[in-house]
Amino acid sequence: MFSFNSPYGACEECEGIGIKLNVDPKLVVPNEKKSIADGAIEPWSKSVSMYYAQTLASIAKHYGFSLDDKWSKLPKKIKDIILYGSDEDEIKFSYDDGYEKYSQKKTFEGVVNNLERRYLETDSDWKREEISQYQSDTKCERCNGFRLKDEALCVKINKLNISEVTEKSIYDAKNWFKSLEINLDQRQLKIAQHILKEINERLDFLLNVGLNYLTLSRESGTLSGGESQRIRLASQIGSGLTGVLYVLDEPSIGLHQKDNVKLINALKKLRDLGNTVIVVEHDTETMLNADYIIDLGPEAGNKGGEIVAKGSYKEILNNNDSITGRYLSNKSFIPIPKNRRLARNGRFLEIQGATGNNLKNVNLKIPIGSFSCVTGVSGSGKSTLILQTLYSALNLTLNNNKSRKIPKPFRNYKGVELIDKVIDIDQSPIGRTPRSNPATYTGAFGPIRDWFTNLPESKSRGYKPGRFSFNVRGGRCEACEGDGVITYEMHFLPDVYITCDECKGSRYNRETLEIKYKDKSIADVLNMTVDEGCDYFENISNIKTKLLTLKKVGLGYIKIGQQATTLSGGEAQRIKLAKELSKRSTGRTMYILDEPTTGLHQHDIKKLLEILHTFVATGNTVVVIEHNLDVIKTADYIVDMGPEGGVNGGNIIAEGKPEEVAKIETSYTGKFLKPLLDTKYKKIA
Repeated sequence: MFSFNSPYGACEECEGIGIKLNVDPKLVVPNEKKSIADGAIEPWSKSVSMYYAQTLASIAKHYGFSLDDKWSKLPKKIKDIILYGSDEDEIKFSYDDGYEKYSQKKTFEGVVNNLERRYLETDSDWKREEISQYQSDTKCERCNGFRLKDEALCVKINKLNISEVTEKSIYDAKNWFKSLEINLDQRQLKIAQHILKEINERLDFLLNVGLNYLTLSRESGTLSGGESQRIRLASQIGSGLTGVLYVLDEPSIGLHQKDNVKLINALKKLRDLGNTVIVVEHDTETMLNADYIIDLGPEAGNKGGEIVAKGSYKEILNNNDSITGRYLSNKSFIPIPKNRRLARNGRFLEIQGATGNNLKNVNLKIPIGSFSCVTGVSGSGKSTLILQTLYSALNLTLNNNKSRKIPKPFRNYKGVELIDKVIDIDQSPIGRTPRSNPATYTGAFGPIRDWFTNLPESKSRGYKPGRFSFNVRGGRCEACEGDGVITYEMHFLPDVYITCDECKGSRYNRETLEIKYKDKSIADVLNMTVDEGCDYFENISNIKTKLLTLKKVGLGYIKIGQQATTLSGGEAQRIKLAKELSKRSTGRTMYILDEPTTGLHQHDIKKLLEILHTFVATGNTVVVIEHNLDVIKTADYIVDMGPEGGVNGGNIIAEGKPEEVAKIETSYTGKFLKPLLDTKYKKIA
C-alpha cells in the first residue's frame, strides 16, 4: 500500500510516476517577442497547410486584435483563448482551400488542447514525436507528485505522510527520525524501535559518503555517476561483509574536497573491516591516503600499458620515471597565470533572480571574454544555475531551443547580445552505434576518403568517394553493414557486439581493401592511433590538421576509427572539444563544460587547460563547473556556491578572482585554494 511500484499503492491517474507529460505553453510559444504572423505559435507556424493561418485570422477578426502584435503585448484573455480555447463562445471561421471558400460557426478548442488531442488520437509515431517536442513534465494533479493513492497518504506519523518524509534531504530526514524519540509515546517507540535502528543506520552510511544533500525520493536517472557509485558504496559499508575485494572507478567524480575526506574515510572503514579496496583514481588526496600505489604508463595508448612505478606514496614521489610522481613532487606542475583577464570592456552576462530547485533568488554575473569557474560543495546548485538555468535560457534565445528544455525559473537576463552562440560540451556519447567514431565526428574522415578516391588505382577502377564509406552500399562489408561488428540485442541487458566474421572488423569488402597508400588500406588507417595518423599523413595538410586537434586535446592514443561505444565520457567530451577547436572562431561564443577533468590525469588536465585558455584568448567566454583545484587556480573569475548542499545551499557566497575568493572565510573552496596560492611552491606561468 505504501509502494508506488505496486498497483495497491500507486496513484491511479499517473500510475505511480508522479508526473504527466502535457503540452507546455512555453514551448508552444518559445519567443514572446514574435507576433503570430511571424510564427510565435511554433507548432502551427511550421505547417504547410493554410488551415491554421486561416483559423488564427478568424479568431483575430472575432476578438478584434492584430496578428502583427507581439505575443507579449496581447491581453492575457486573448492568449488564454488561443492556447486553451473559447469555451462556449462560437466563432465564425472562414476558409479557402484553393478550390472553394466556405465558413462555419463553432467553438475553438485551443492550440494546447488541439496538440494534446492529436497526440492521443494519432497512430503515427512520426506525428507523436513531432508533438512531443512541445511537451514537458508536470506534476500529477491527483497526487500532487507524491505518486501514491489518497488512502496511503492519509496515514501520518508525527503529522507527515510517507511521501512528505521522502521529500526531505538525507540530512533533514536523519534529524526528523531522531526527533521521533521525543514525539512518539512509549508504546509507539516500542513498536518502532527496531525499524528506527535500521533506518538511522542506513541514513548514517549515506551521510558518511557525503550525500547529505540528496532527497530520499530523488529519481536514480537524475543522479550523477559519482553519486550512484557512492550510494552503492554506502550499502556495502552497511552490509558489514569481510574478505571482499571492492573495485571502484573514480569515486571522487563530482566531489568537493570537503566531501572527499568523508569518502576516503568510508573506504578506509571498508578496509578496516578486513576487505581489500582497489581504486582507479587521479585524485592526489586519495593517493596520499593509499597503502599502496600502482602507476601505469609511461604515457597513453600504445605508448603505455606498463607498470612504471609501485609502492607507497613516498616511493612514487621519488620515482623519476613516473609522470604521476613528478606532479606529486611538484617537479612538474600546472602554472598559475601571471595576470587574470578582466571582463572584455568590463561587460558581463547576467542572470537575475534564479530560483530553480534549491537556488535562493540568485544573481549570477559571468565576465565576457574570460575563463570562469563555478565551484561549491556537491549539491550546492551549480548544475541548476549553469546548465538548467543559464544554458537553457541562452539555448532558447540563441539556438532556437534545439534541446527543447525549459529553463528553471529566473526573473530576467542581461548581456545576451554580447555572445552569438552557446555550446554545452558535455560527456554524452558522440554516437550510439559502432559506426560513429572520432574520424567521422571531427570531419577528418571526409578528406581521408577523398584522398583514397583520388589514388591512381581508385581512378582506374572508377571508384567514387561512396566506395570508401561504410554508411552506403558498394565498398562496405554487407554482412555487418559497415559496423565491423554484429550487434546482438539482449533486450533487458546492454547490446553485445561480436567482431564480424566476414570482414574481421575491417568494415570493408575485399575490393575496397585492395586500394592502398603507403602499403596501408583505408581500414588500416582507421585502425591507426591519432599519433600514428599524424606521422602517416605528414604531408597532407587538410587531414593532418584535423588529426592534430585530437592530439592537442590529449587523445593521441585513441584510434582514428575507434567505435563510439568504446569511448569514455571524458574522451567523448574531448573529441567534442577537438571539433570546436577545428572550427573558425567567431570570438563571441560561450562554451559551457561540466567537470571536464573527469577521468583525467594532471598531465592531461594541463593540455586541457591550454585549449580552454586558447578559446578565451580569441575572445570567447568559457564557463566550467569544476572541483579540481588545478583548474580553479588558473581561472580568471570564480563563482563559489554554497555554503552547503541541498536546502542549505543555493547561494553565491563568493565571487571574484581566485585570490579574492581565497580570503573569504565562509567559502570551503577558498579554504582549500588558499594554500595553493600562498605556498612557496606557487608556480607562475
